Amino acid sequence: MAKSKNNMAKIVFLDEYSLGDMDLSLIKQLGEYVGYDRTSKEQVLERCKDAEVVICNKTVLRGETLRALPNLRFVAIAATGMNNVDLDVAAELGIGVKNVAGYSTSSVAEATMTFALSLLKNTEYFDNYFKSGAYAATEDIFHFGRPVRQLRGSRWGVIGMGAIGREVARLASAFGCEVAYTSTSGAARKEDYPQMALEELLAWADVVSIHCPLTPATKGLIGEKELAMMKPTSIIINVARGGIIDEAALAEAPDNGWVAAAALDVFSVEPLRESPLYNIKDRYRLLASPHNAWSAAEAIDRLIECVANNIRTWKESL
Repeated sequence: MAKSKNNMAKIVFLDEYSLGDMDLSLIKQLGEYVGYDRTSKEQVLERCKDAEVVICNKTVLRGETLRALPNLRFVAIAATGMNNVDLDVAAELGIGVKNVAGYSTSSVAEATMTFALSLLKNTEYFDNYFKSGAYAATEDIFHFGRPVRQLRGSRWGVIGMGAIGREVARLASAFGCEVAYTSTSGAARKEDYPQMALEELLAWADVVSIHCPLTPATKGLIGEKELAMMKPTSIIINVARGGIIDEAALAEAPDNGWVAAAALDVFSVEPLRESPLYNIKDRYRLLASPHNAWSAAEAIDRLIECVANNIRTWKESL
């Protein structure tokens, strides 16, 4: 087992960039720390060869990699998803693996509300109207180039009533929305909101937001057929996982009048190189962000605390 000269475990963080430029001192004080901004698959073995603890967010640790790291005892995943680590091989080798959960609930829920309000108020359009000089060039005090709608009195449909979905439902209710949800897991739980079948929810809602995990059952859950069920005035928001919505179908939805607009923080491939989403005719009908709904500074601070606690708990168990 690799130990540094001061008998502290060697800790290697493979992708520090994934936490932004945040203070990692809570983690660094737990051992002999080495951090890398990014790590390619070709660099993983060399950088981890002496590590007892490896921290990673999206860097992949395959089974053959784990087998080639005899000193490795613990993997701290700096995220909720664990699909970047071969969990079966880790268990076989006695390597502990721990993720973090619940750190970004408020951040993602607030991002969801921001998307909804921005689309309903056509914020991007009016901001561009002002900054382009068009407002300065007119005699009109008011400009009605795009419709503006309010949340109060609208119907909000939540797909996936986990922690984030529940917080979105609470916020939407506070804005005066009527809220309903659909369960993608099939689990029967007592909630404060009525449950609907997916098809019923899509036809009913003015705003649909997606908060379920990506599983074989939810992959492609929202396709052309489902989008066509929605109101032409409705909006759809995905802050869960990219594969849940058929992006080719979604790219056609605003232009075909199936929905008024969409917002995405996640994509089937990240970063998204080529996609029909880039070809939507009316740019104001799509709001997109590069998978950062989770990344409020407060959420990242909490994530760092959770990673440090996971490493500390593992060390105390030895």
